[in-house]
Amino acid sequence: MKKVAAKKFFALGAIALVSGSAFAQASTSSVQLYGIVDVAYRHTNNEGPAANNSQTLNQLVGGGMSQSRWGINVSEDLGGGTKALVNMENRFGADTGTLNSGATGPYFQQSWVGLQGGYGRLTMGRQYNILFDLVTSTYASYPYSPYMDVYKPEIGFALGARADNMIKYMAEVGPVRGALQYSFDEKSPTGGKTVGGYLRYAANGLAAGLGYQNYEFASGKKLEAWTLGGSYRMDKWYFNAGYGENKVDQLTSPVDLAVLGAMWQGTINGGFGGPAFLTANKRTIYKLGVGYQLTPQMNLGAHYFHAKQSGANANADATANFFTMALDYAFSKRTDAYIEVDNTRLKGNVSLTSSAAGVGVNGAKSRTGFTVGLRHRF
Repeated sequence: MKKVAAKKFFALGAIALVSGSAFAQASTSSVQLYGIVDVAYRHTNNEGPAANNSQTLNQLVGGGMSQSRWGINVSEDLGGGTKALVNMENRFGADTGTLNSGATGPYFQQSWVGLQGGYGRLTMGRQYNILFDLVTSTYASYPYSPYMDVYKPEIGFALGARADNMIKYMAEVGPVRGALQYSFDEKSPTGGKTVGGYLRYAANGLAAGLGYQNYEFASGKKLEAWTLGGSYRMDKWYFNAGYGENKVDQLTSPVDLAVLGAMWQGTINGGFGGPAFLTANKRTIYKLGVGYQLTPQMNLGAHYFHAKQSGANANADATANFFTMALDYAFSKRTDAYIEVDNTRLKGNVSLTSSAAGVGVNGAKSRTGFTVGLRHRF
């Protein structure tokens, strides 16, 4: 009896080992390393301090058209049409090799894990928010790059573009895609709770969508944002148009105002700033663009943005006009060179923020810049 039992035990063990091996072989996974290295020369005027703001600034920037980055994508086939997904992405300045977001910023600008199947895709972690997803996938400024990284007024309305501690669900049915997001504030001193969603349609060269998202500050006050827009591709032509709006409760907390300033201020919206900038409780932007493929390797695009802000105090009223044009030449599928020209004009009790260290808001009302760069994607 003991010999029979022992034989049964070893037979069951062998079956378990074989079954485990077969399961491991059936479950396939892939790990992909990807990235962008983008370096450009950028020249801008009106960059000096308030006492002499007409000074020019020459820079070598580590991201002209795109932020330089490296990342890892992981996909594992779990069977039954379900996949496990992982993404980790680091942003850096290729000109200096340092973190693009500074020493205090996150090492990974994206870090999430998720599942994808016939039911849609569920992801959890730090990731792009609903507003950024909709604009860049549906009415991006350029078909070969969602926007110019050194000059992107539209992204100043996207509530920081990413969110920590987020759960996001996305599903598609034919040409229709919908997504929802929720992020936890975890009692952070800066807040961070968000709720949002979008609905998008895309077919036969036409794409259009509508999205909404809010942000809750530590005080409990909220910022609400929504966007609507679309694009159309026809042979060598690309047209896009969009509208965005931010409405915020009247903020008094310095912490809340600092969070709002990080979302709105600086080069993400063309350098819009000044003493009345954060007194606004409503900001809108209209976006209109066109692109044309001159040759199989060469693309030309131009974009105009009109922004307006208002507040309870008329002193907060201001307008901004942004214009940018870019010519891109593709040496190959992975390497391209580009030249870009931009202009900003402000009106009201607001002014430009200088890109030079230690200058800040300098009182200038207009700025012209141009950028020449080289980008490689791997």
